Amino acid sequence: MTPPQRQRRQPREQPPSPPPGPGPGKQKNPERLFVVAGPDGGERDGDLDLVALIVARADPPPAATPEQSALLRLTSTPLSVAELSAYLNLPFSVITVLLTDMLAAGLVTARAPIVRQTVADRSILEAVMHGLQRL
Repeated sequence: MTPPQRQRRQPREQPPSPPPGPGPGKQKNPERLFVVAGPDGGERDGDLDLVALIVARADPPPAATPEQSALLRLTSTPLSVAELSAYLNLPFSVITVLLTDMLAAGLVTARAPIVRQTVADRSILEAVMHGLQRL
């Protein structure tokens, strides 16, 4: 008995390939950074560094940009500038410009991070040692 023969398929016409670009549901219309930062974005000198903690003082005003609104929502609890840059996927320089504008408007406050002492106070260590010796 011979095995059945396979029939060769004829190639079908392929539909035209879609134009290059993001697929459906992935439409992303990126803004240029100078649009996000504003017209005079490069002319400011901010005192913010990567570890400065930012806290929102108010809700986003109706005239706030989407980036400012996102910053205000994120900073309901203290976050560093580096964390904000990572969460919003924006460069540090753009975040600095946005935060400088918001500091001037009184929407956020910036404070230095809380630094703990690296070495404990000698008197505390002696008190602990004496307490342990008495046990």
